[in-house]
Amino acid sequence: MATAKKAAPATKAAPAKKAAPAKAAAPAKKVVAKTAAPAKAAAPAKKVAAPKAAATKTVAAKKAPAKKRTVNAAFMKALAPSPALAAVVGAAALPRTEVVSKLWTYIKKNGLQDSANKRMINADAKLKEVFGKAQVSMFEMAGLIGKHLT
Repeated sequence: MATAKKAAPATKAAPAKKAAPAKAAAPAKKVVAKTAAPAKAAAPAKKVAAPKAAATKTVAAKKAPAKKRTVNAAFMKALAPSPALAAVVGAAALPRTEVVSKLWTYIKKNGLQDSANKRMINADAKLKEVFGKAQVSMFEMAGLIGKHLT
């Protein structure tokens, strides 16, 4: 009787295995991956994980130089500010990037950002000469600054 019980599950299991690959091959691959992972984990996990981490770092290191961009010379060219802009950032010739940095330093030092909407800048007397308005957004600020650099 014991042999009969063993034979019955074996015949039921065989059709189930045939049906599963016929429906979709993807679940079978997932099962293989799940069973393969514990087998690798049975080996010392720290030794296996260390080479993967080192490989990941070398791949990231190789990708970093590919993403490095060359600096546009137009941004680094020193430009003289107009008298209105010189009152805020100084009279020395500066690249556009430095002018924007000094403007933000001035804005934050004097608390000119709008408290409700931080993207808006409330101009004081000096900045109103540069912007031409009482309030500008930080996105249009760069365009307005360009008019004051020569």
